[in-house]
Amino acid sequence: MIFEGMRHFKYSCGIILFFGLYACSKEQKVTPPPVASSFSFTGLKVNGVYDGFSYSNVTLQPVIKISFSAAINHNSIANSVTFSTKAGTSVPYTTTYENHDSTMVIAPSALQAIAKYTLAVSTNLKSAANGSLQNVVNVQLTTAIDTTNKFPVISDNALLDLVQKQTFKYFWDFGHPVSGLARERNTSGDVVTTGGSGFGIMAIVVAVNRQFVSRADGLARMQTIVGFLKNTAQKFHGAFPHWMNGVTGVVVPFSPQDDGADLVETSYLMQGLLTARQYFNGAGSDETTLRNDINTIWSGVEWDWFRQNGQNTLYWHWSPNYGWSTNMQVNGWDEALITYVMAASSITHAIPKIVYDHGWALNGVIKNGNTYLGVQLPLGPAEGGPLFFAHYSFLGINPNGLSDAYASYDVQNKAHAMINYNYCVANPKGNNGYSSNCWGLTASDIQNGYTASSPVNDLGVIAPTAAISSLPYTPGQSMAALRFFYYKLGDKIWSQYGFYDAFNLNDTWFADSTLAIDQGPIIDMIENYRSGLLWSLFMSCPEVKTGMKNLGFQSPNL
Repeated sequence: MIFEGMRHFKYSCGIILFFGLYACSKEQKVTPPPVASSFSFTGLKVNGVYDGFSYSNVTLQPVIKISFSAAINHNSIANSVTFSTKAGTSVPYTTTYENHDSTMVIAPSALQAIAKYTLAVSTNLKSAANGSLQNVVNVQLTTAIDTTNKFPVISDNALLDLVQKQTFKYFWDFGHPVSGLARERNTSGDVVTTGGSGFGIMAIVVAVNRQFVSRADGLARMQTIVGFLKNTAQKFHGAFPHWMNGVTGVVVPFSPQDDGADLVETSYLMQGLLTARQYFNGAGSDETTLRNDINTIWSGVEWDWFRQNGQNTLYWHWSPNYGWSTNMQVNGWDEALITYVMAASSITHAIPKIVYDHGWALNGVIKNGNTYLGVQLPLGPAEGGPLFFAHYSFLGINPNGLSDAYASYDVQNKAHAMINYNYCVANPKGNNGYSSNCWGLTASDIQNGYTASSPVNDLGVIAPTAAISSLPYTPGQSMAALRFFYYKLGDKIWSQYGFYDAFNLNDTWFADSTLAIDQGPIIDMIENYRSGLLWSLFMSCPEVKTGMKNLGFQSPNL
């Protein structure tokens, strides 16, 4: 019995020992292998240069080297590395390796000039040891301008002809079929613009004079325009709204309470009408009637009424529904010098000099005198403001030799244009593309909006009208910009109506819009640079001579 007990004990111990050893053996088999170490990004070069994660002026066949702390698993590239356009379209690329496979060399194909691309490496990238990338890598690339000429090179004179003629089509071919007035922009339908139409009327004068259209055809268009303004267009104390319907003439509100008179826009229109009146000076009944109708429109504007109960300033807006609620004075240096000149020149509702001195010039506060970027600025805001200040009033007013108590106006406008130019050349914000050939900040469309660009409001947007319309002030710099816009960027910004409104080479954005208030100054200021035609016509108006003298202006042209 003792022997049997010992045998059972040994048997039990054997079983326990067997299962214990088996259990130990089983635990060893399920122990997981060591986890592969993660790895990290260690370096980046685009065409041999490291400059952070955003690159401009990149060649169309760049070599991008991204280095890591471990060798790369080649099979993980397809699911972790993407090269795509701004719109998200995939771009093919090839991959090679350096530094024992720890550097990935990406070579994309079929890149376009002036385009934005993203190279993205996700954490799905694996090392040769199957480790995961710790953080994503994103590289932004903007390709360089294609410096080849997009059109055959022609003489500068022929180029100026071409730009004027092509831009004129905006006002001629795209002019409103009923009223003949200028549509506000190329998508405006029946909405026409008062100020832009004034610029367009001056463009018609240029076109007739340069024989882009016949005098008879130009006269017929002017008869349509003037007849509509006289008989159909809605007016408020003789002044026109900012916008109106080109069929009915009824005001189209510019903003909720701006549904009536716009005195500044009206002054641009009168500037154009008086210029046309001086040009169509024939003795025949058609041209005589046109001049008489223009005089009726011109005499009907109650400039002095816009002093708002006799104040010594002019007010920009008046609404039949909201009265003077906008309460915006026309004063300080901006685009509205022409408004005071027109108001002083009226033969029926003129303003006295005190309104100009107290309202416009703010009793001398209009003066600046500081130096910006090496140029002293006589008038206006710091660094000059948007360049349209130097354009809109001076389509008709000749600044050469013109002065008053506050400034010499040729000095003012040349200084303004040079500050704008010098700013773009200095390019303190590092905007892509700014240069001595690519400059000009003014009011224009921007991506998803509109703004008045200037050295103190620089969003990277260049508007061709800014530099081109400054030809009378900065002929060398403006002509260089015009050549650049046409020859180098023409595939992006040249259209059936001349140059598109604006572009931004930071975001590779190009407007597809054309605006009357930007197209008009291009034609008109090119003409003043070439021949002084519009200056000569406007300054020949007897009322303008008297009005400007009454305000204290001096000029050999008065």
